[in-house]
Amino acid sequence: MNHSPQKRRVEITWLGHSAFKLVSSTGKTILIDPWLDNPKAPAGLKDGINADLILVTHGHSDHLGNTVEIAKRTNAKVIAIYEVSVYLESAGLGNVQGMSKGGTVNVDGIEVTMVDARHSSTIETDGKMIPGGEAAGYVVRFENGYRIYHAGDTALFMDMKLIGQLHRPHVAIVPIGGLYTMEPRDAAIACKWIKPKHIIGMHYGTFPALTGTTEELRQHLPMPMKSRVKELQPGVPITL
Repeated sequence: MNHSPQKRRVEITWLGHSAFKLVSSTGKTILIDPWLDNPKAPAGLKDGINADLILVTHGHSDHLGNTVEIAKRTNAKVIAIYEVSVYLESAGLGNVQGMSKGGTVNVDGIEVTMVDARHSSTIETDGKMIPGGEAAGYVVRFENGYRIYHAGDTALFMDMKLIGQLHRPHVAIVPIGGLYTMEPRDAAIACKWIKPKHIIGMHYGTFPALTGTTEELRQHLPMPMKSRVKELQPGVPITL
């Protein structure tokens, strides 16, 4: 696989929890699971953040987050599994694309493929919990061919091998907190299957119950892969 320097031009910013901001080589901004009221998010971030595209992995409030208010302000296109997309339209969004696992959507040269995740998905509205389809992950292929896999909330499952084989992501963003998702040991197994060049942990440290750490993730990886783990600080971008 060619990992030449000209392909390493995607800016990645962790915004706390599972929220990420990705900026393509042409300047397009993608937000994934923009819950920007999370305890790790930089203060005031949600009020001025830009977005061309928002990806929602599932309906839980710590992932759907501030999607509606950001999309209304920016007119960003929002992609979500069909049931969540219907809810978002009912919440007043007009620029919504529903899809399902295995499908790919091309948005101005950026290809977004929805892949499987093992987790629940409900939406909190008017004090009730309503069905939100199934949880998902995404593989984002940028204009320059660079590929990032955001696993969403998930347990370890064997088909992660297929995600690695089919999409060959350069970057894997995986949950490591435990309790509601994979713990570091399981995330390390997923990364051994996927074989990314860079590994980023998420969904950890937000609350005391999410005890996994990036150091534990490194400990469970074989020596050649330990250096692939990037420990991001909320609000501080890195370029890969």
